[in-house]
Amino acid sequence: MKPESPINAISPFVIVLAALIVGVELVLQMANSGLIGGPRGVGWRLMAIEDYGVTGAVMDRVFRFGDYSFDVLKRFVTYPFINGDATQVAFCAALTLALGKFTADFYGGFKVFCIFIASAVVGAAVYGLVVSTGYRLIGGFPPVYGLIGAYTYALWVNLAQKGEKQLQAFRLIGFLLGLQLVYGVIFGAGYGWVAELSGFATGFALSPLLAPGGWTTFLARMRQRS
Repeated sequence: MKPESPINAISPFVIVLAALIVGVELVLQMANSGLIGGPRGVGWRLMAIEDYGVTGAVMDRVFRFGDYSFDVLKRFVTYPFINGDATQVAFCAALTLALGKFTADFYGGFKVFCIFIASAVVGAAVYGLVVSTGYRLIGGFPPVYGLIGAYTYALWVNLAQKGEKQLQAFRLIGFLLGLQLVYGVIFGAGYGWVAELSGFATGFALSPLLAPGGWTTFLARMRQRS
């Protein structure tokens, strides 16, 4: 019997997300190396950050001026695919594949795609409303944290079925936040954690609706615990 390829086991929706993260970085790397784009290619990354990043000024355009143009709204779903460097890309792509594989098995590939996008949008919106600096939000970590939120809920359900302590489901997010705190103390932290934590909350909040059985199953579990 021919063994099943691990790549085939990953949802196409998850593969597309990871491919976009890696693909955009490859284009920017080739431009920076002069292989494409000519002399102006060196500045493509900065141009992409300018054109697709999210700041408080973007939210001002939406709420104060009612600007719902494509140029504004596109930023909320495109910024995760513009990363600062290859290291960030590697982490985001790897986590998207790993978490996407597990969560897609539980929720389904399309629902995981929806969680990814929703977490990106909410993360960017909260960042734009809370952070007043001009630093542009880019990178795939906010929606990746959304997948961590979905993973946490799936693990929480699994532990409940086994009769084990459900707080164990939050160990991953607790570890990541602790690691981020230490990193921030040593190297200085920006405000990306605002979008990342918002992404996690979004993924976790959507999970009861998107999980097998949906909201009805979630309410039944709560009644059993009360």
